[in-house]
Amino acid sequence: MGGVVHEVDYYELLGVDRTASATEIKSAYRSLAKALHPDTGGTPGTFRLLQVAYDTLNDPARRAEYDRARTAAEVPAQAPHRTATRAPVRRRRPGRPRRRDFGDDPGFIPNVAEIDPDTIEWWQHAGTGKRDAPRDGAGHATLLVACGGLLLLLILLLLPVEFATPVLVIWLAMAAIVVAIGIWLVRRHLTAERANRELLDEFGEDVVFGRAGADRDQWGEQLTAELLSRYLTRLPGARIFHSLAWPGSVFADVDHAVLSGRRLVLIESKLWPPGHYSVDETGALWRDDHLFRGGATRLPGAISAYQDLLPEVEIRGAVIIYPMRAGRVTTEPEIDVPAPPMTPEQFVREIGDWLAAKPSTVDGDTFRKVLGQVVSAG
Repeated sequence: MGGVVHEVDYYELLGVDRTASATEIKSAYRSLAKALHPDTGGTPGTFRLLQVAYDTLNDPARRAEYDRARTAAEVPAQAPHRTATRAPVRRRRPGRPRRRDFGDDPGFIPNVAEIDPDTIEWWQHAGTGKRDAPRDGAGHATLLVACGGLLLLLILLLLPVEFATPVLVIWLAMAAIVVAIGIWLVRRHLTAERANRELLDEFGEDVVFGRAGADRDQWGEQLTAELLSRYLTRLPGARIFHSLAWPGSVFADVDHAVLSGRRLVLIESKLWPPGHYSVDETGALWRDDHLFRGGATRLPGAISAYQDLLPEVEIRGAVIIYPMRAGRVTTEPEIDVPAPPMTPEQFVREIGDWLAAKPSTVDGDTFRKVLGQVVSAG
């Protein structure tokens, strides 16, 4: 590096701390590379600078040389003819906590959350977990109501009682309306049945599509994939997707998604340090009452992009956080932001309840559009 002073701080460019581990640097680079790539709206110059920053900090020798050069540039030159006999002692400010190691523990692997189904409010009402495409449209109950109403009108007409002409006309009009509604419901029901059969013929009984990341720094994605399969498949109409691109992108910009009817949740999986996470009104992420600079989320942008793709679908996001070393992760309950940080258990309870609030159905058009964004094979 030859003592060159860099105008751009590579750590700030990547959005990581100077003590960030190699895993954190790699994860930050991957997220930024997707956003800054020329194919997704970035400039070639910025993308090249990002690559140089990553190549430098990812190589231990180059990173050490870079750190020395930055340190030398930041230390003011000593006055001439002055001999320092002892370096001054830097005193910590009272009440200021000592900086803790920010790195991960390579030997630590978090576990999949174990949640007692009896404590999940929506679990018992979500169905039997059958892996077929549930019926959409009218359903048998609505058809029975329509047929029952028609039958009641016919019985009244057949009663051995003479009715005035106006009353008879009203009954006949009501019968005609009930018949028309019944025909419309039957047609809608048959159309939904045909669409479901076509969906089953095309995709079988699969409910999971795509493949979660398998690298060491993507271990959180594997954990979330297991979490979704273990709990969210309880929703009969739920379809789970891994590694999705933004509309118009070719990268795996979104880790996971769950679709239930016309409700879609986009998910990012993060391996971050233990602590308490929250989001302020500006969308900034905080950890233990300090701005968190060890990672970021692109979910708000993903939600906006998918809303353009699926304007009739309700969309929300969630950042599921796993500890990268021994310790506990906690989050704020019910955060009213587009993509709040969540623990795995909080996600299952809150997002599962949101998806189960409406009848779980497979909307063929929405399903195909989301499936079209999957960039990895199942």
